[in-house]
Amino acid sequence: MEVKTYRVTGYMLISHDRYPTWQRFTKDVRGVSEKEVLEKVYSILGSNHKVKRYHIRIERIEEIDPSASRDPFIRQVANSERIVKP
Repeated sequence: MEVKTYRVTGYMLISHDRYPTWQRFTKDVRGVSEKEVLEKVYSILGSNHKVKRYHIRIERIEEIDPSASRDPFIRQVANSERIVKP
């Protein structure tokens, strides 16, 4: 299994009770499969923004080159030869 880098784009519903607005998002995530990446995006958005899964609309999941990622941590991890856990 090879770890790949994916770019996920979509919309999430912010403040759904008072003034509902759909906010666009783009996340770069590393994972083995698209299904794993989708679960990770749901988890990240749910924990950071308190958004339920049914308030998240995924438009596109595409595999990208790690060097094209906007996230500096993902670029650094992709360029490392090995990762040593403490």
